[in-house]
Formats: sequence, C-alpha cells, structure tokens
Amino acid sequence: QVQLVESGGGSVQAGGSLRLSCAAPWDIYSTNCMGWLRQPPGKEREGVAAIAGDGSISYADSVKGRLTISQDTAKSTLWLQMSGLEPEDTAMYYCVVVGERVSATQALGLMNRGRSMYSGQGTQVTVS
Repeated sequence: QVQLVESGGGSVQAGGSLRLSCAAPWDIYSTNCMGWLRQPPGKEREGVAAIAGDGSISYADSVKGRLTISQDTAKSTLWLQMSGLEPEDTAMYYCVVVGERVSATQALGLMNRGRSMYSGQGTQVTVS
C-alpha cells in the first residue's frame, strides 16, 4: 500500500489561487504516472492533470491554462498550482498514482474511469 497525503485545499473567492501538494514515497515518481483528479459534489470524477515518469504532462480541457502540475522528486512531492479559480472548480481533489507505462494522456482517461492504483484521502477546494 502506498500512502499519499494531500494538503493545501481551502476556501477562496473566484479568481483566487491555491497550491495543492501531495507527499508520496520518493521512488513512486520515477516509474509511475501521477495525477490529480477531482470530484465535485454530486458529479462524476474528473482527471484534471497528469505527469508521467518521463515528465510529459496532460491537462483536462476544463483546466488548461489555469492549473499546473509539477513534481519535485527530491522532496517527494507532487504539486497542483491552481489560479483563476472558478466556482465550477469546487470539488474534493485527490492525488493519485495511475500506474507504470502509462502516458499522461492515457492517465486522464484512466482517472475518469476510476482506474488508478492508489489515491490519497483528498483535500477540499471551495470557490465562491
């Protein structure tokens, strides 16, 4: 079992920014595609960003230009910088390990279908 711990959520006004972080074992990053998915209240989950072991990145169309995924393997941390937040971004955000030999583009689809290896407990983002 891999433990993932998210932090950084909170309540902000529309147009504001937040930075989510996810602490994970350092050896996860080199071989696995990592990502962030969100689940708004009463709606389907959505994979919003993914970063593969080779550093390639993919975003959902709904967040392009506003969310930025990055990782710091030395600090064993995955980040999600969120700016220009909208009320529609209100959701629980989860850090996930999607798997090995998965591209960032494939990862978004897998996250949408709930097919990830591990996920954290989530951190709430509320935009008003």
